[in-house]
Amino acid sequence: MALRVLRLRKFWIALVLAAAAVAIAMLGHRIATRTAFDEAASRGQTTLRLAVAALRGHISRFEPLPALIADHDDIKDLVSHPDDPVRRAQANEYLKEINTLLQSSDIYVMVPNGDTIAASNYDLPLTFVGENFIYRPYFQEAAAGRRGRFFAIGTTSLRRGYFFSSPVLVGDEIRGVVVFKVEIDAVEASWRGGENEIIVADPEGIIFMAGREQWLYAGLLPLTPERVARTRQSRRYADAVLRELPITRGAPEDGHEFVTIRDGGATREFLQVSENMADAGWTVSVLMDTASARAQALTSATAAVLLFGLATLIGAIILQRRARQAERMLMQKQAREELERRVEERTADLATVNAQLELEVAERRTTEQRLRQTQSDLVQAGKLAALGQMSAALSHEFNQPLAAVKAYADNAAVLIDRARVPEARDNVSRISSLADRMATISRHLRNFARKPNQRLGPVPLAEVVDDTLEIIGRRLESAGATLEVDLGAVPPVVIAGTVRLQQVLVNIVSNAADAVQGLDDRTITLTARQQGGKVTIAIRDRGPGIAPQITERIFDPFFSTKGVGKGLGLGLSISYNIVKDFGGSLSAENHPEDGAVFTIELDAAASAAAVAAE
Repeated sequence: MALRVLRLRKFWIALVLAAAAVAIAMLGHRIATRTAFDEAASRGQTTLRLAVAALRGHISRFEPLPALIADHDDIKDLVSHPDDPVRRAQANEYLKEINTLLQSSDIYVMVPNGDTIAASNYDLPLTFVGENFIYRPYFQEAAAGRRGRFFAIGTTSLRRGYFFSSPVLVGDEIRGVVVFKVEIDAVEASWRGGENEIIVADPEGIIFMAGREQWLYAGLLPLTPERVARTRQSRRYADAVLRELPITRGAPEDGHEFVTIRDGGATREFLQVSENMADAGWTVSVLMDTASARAQALTSATAAVLLFGLATLIGAIILQRRARQAERMLMQKQAREELERRVEERTADLATVNAQLELEVAERRTTEQRLRQTQSDLVQAGKLAALGQMSAALSHEFNQPLAAVKAYADNAAVLIDRARVPEARDNVSRISSLADRMATISRHLRNFARKPNQRLGPVPLAEVVDDTLEIIGRRLESAGATLEVDLGAVPPVVIAGTVRLQQVLVNIVSNAADAVQGLDDRTITLTARQQGGKVTIAIRDRGPGIAPQITERIFDPFFSTKGVGKGLGLGLSISYNIVKDFGGSLSAENHPEDGAVFTIELDAAASAAAVAAE
């Protein structure tokens, strides 16, 4: 019994769902069809407005021209003397010139009996001169004193055009009519190949402009004898064959008009939007094929049914899943409790590890601070060692000026006693110069010996080289070495620290002096060149070079090739670390010819102007 009730319930549910699907399909198709036609009508209205604006713009710019031509003195003189050949020839040339300038179709002048006496095409085979157009409405309206407008096929040229006419007044008398013809083929050509069909019909319902050439001169309305007679009377379409367009008008739907046209063997339904051009007497219509709109509506209705089916399927899946949700929730609760227990255990382990890591980080920071302090002390020790090596030479530098000062002072006392004041003053000036010399040497030694500022900035390389020469000048003299400096046309400016860079150059040049001591060629060269954002400083000696077995150890701390008591083995190691702190590099290699080359590469500063701004 329960199974039967369950099956009956499923049957009724299926029946209700099927009925709902049918209702959704019908309602969705109705709504989708209305929406598709509304959108198509909106697009058609836009196309219609553009087409009407193009027609009005094309016609309106020529409308005032017949009146202007009719007011011309030559035209008035012509209609006053219509048989004068000279006046006719002048009028023909004038009309041809105006027609060429305005790029219109034809301009011609008629007398009250309808004869054409002058035309812009007077020299063409199909000229209007001599033709009579009294049957045209535009002539009749102008002859009655009004401006005329008329669309027709020319009976002479057999080309469609829009005719404007204006009376030629001489005093208060109408002596003639000026007619201005404009072709509209260019406007019609722009409609071809478009998504929609555009047609223009005259007051009798006959199509005279269309994107499809086969629809021309076909009637949208039944061609009754009265309509045909009115059209034949004005010869609007000359000898063109008029016919009825096989069109059937359907019942309006939601305010939209539909027509069905049989074109060849195919029948197509169109949504029609129209607008009357009252001033021209035309009706402009845009026809939009409904096949795409109806297909779109069918697709939308199908999509709605599919969505309903999908929603039903999703609902069934949800209901089925709810039955299992309680069981899953229980399992999840148990798993969650187990996970929380494990997380607590893991958190405790992580807290212990984290504490150990913090302790190690603190120890590493302490070690790093001690390392930096040790490195700073080693740099200072290296400088003091270099000062110790140069002490003998520097004592000679101070002893010579001091002996000279003593001699000049004694001489000055003798010269003063002998009243030779100018010579005594000269001795005193020499004593002052020697004092300045010793002060300069002392200042360089003091700057070299002190601990440098760690801040980096633009450093002129020329100044550092000059200060270096002041410190090691005597060392070079004692070794008999010569330092040749080539910093280029514009000495570079590098990013470094002044005192520390000076210490690097002192260490390397001093080592070079040791290497060339006692040799025949004791020349040391220091060159610097800037390439892009880098400056390369090369210091080369002519010594024995670097032995291959020590190439990899040359920058190691406390490694030295000098004898005992001649060095700590820290100079190159300190120099290497200083250059590395500058963000540069220091390398050593043997020169292809002879000797060793130490290369320093540093970042280049912007310019010397940047140094002046510091």
